[in-house]
Amino acid sequence: MKNKKILVTGGAGFIGSNLTLTLQEKFPDNEYFVMDDFSSGDYKNLLGFKGEVISEDVSCVNLSDYFKKLDVIFHQAAVTDTTVFDQDLMMKKNVGGFKNVLQFALASKAKLIYASSAAVYGHSNPPMIVGQSEMPANIYGFSKLVTDNMARKYFKDLHIVGLRYFNVYGPKEKHKGKMASQIWQLYLQMKAGKNPRLFKDGQQARDQVYVKDVVSANILAMGSSESGIFNVGTGQTTTFNKIVEILKTATGDNLNPEYINNPYEHYQENTQADLSQTQEKLNYYPAYNIEQGIKDYFKT
Repeated sequence: MKNKKILVTGGAGFIGSNLTLTLQEKFPDNEYFVMDDFSSGDYKNLLGFKGEVISEDVSCVNLSDYFKKLDVIFHQAAVTDTTVFDQDLMMKKNVGGFKNVLQFALASKAKLIYASSAAVYGHSNPPMIVGQSEMPANIYGFSKLVTDNMARKYFKDLHIVGLRYFNVYGPKEKHKGKMASQIWQLYLQMKAGKNPRLFKDGQQARDQVYVKDVVSANILAMGSSESGIFNVGTGQTTTFNKIVEILKTATGDNLNPEYINNPYEHYQENTQADLSQTQEKLNYYPAYNIEQGIKDYFKT
């Protein structure tokens, strides 16, 4: 793949920056652009990036002011803070941003790979299957489901792939603060010599996917033969109690959990990605299980 113009929106964010730098490393003969308004991204995530960085809000920018044509758009920009309850803001940023990017992709015939979320499944029972039990429990999940429904209308007109990320963790997330992964939060607590705090009884089980696997899924989606919406996880669940046990090895600390009440009304207790379609259509098989991912994340 050479001489392509590739845009990553939200490229200064957690997943976006990992994707941007990996693309640059794997396919150095392309021309790369990052668009980010830096409302939640961090310039430090892009150190080493050799392309052009454009500071704009993708929900209201006129992309034709910057580009006549693009070959591929990786749309990662969004409000991802699930504690934001301003429904108007969430819809304008997430749905409006997607619509803006989609319209430009249709006009320029660019491949469009975009970030969706497991939040579309709400409290449905695992394993989560695309097209089934899509009942989001918060405005963030709803905004992502709306964009998925918009994308479906254009599958025959354009190469569009939506990737429903499950619980992503890994390098370049620390700038997210309270919205960084629970794995990162627990690691920080334990490195500070504090007992890791878990919601009672620590048996909540999530599909934790390492960011390097998420990046791989995006690259596979760029070369897929058809459009679609696909889950991106490991297909396995891990309890938070188990994560603490794995982190004990990573930190060298033998700290036991402190159990607290869960203050969140719309908390997903269990998530697990059904990967059958992702494997069949994208040839996606995660390279990291939870032990391997945490070991790679916190290696010294």
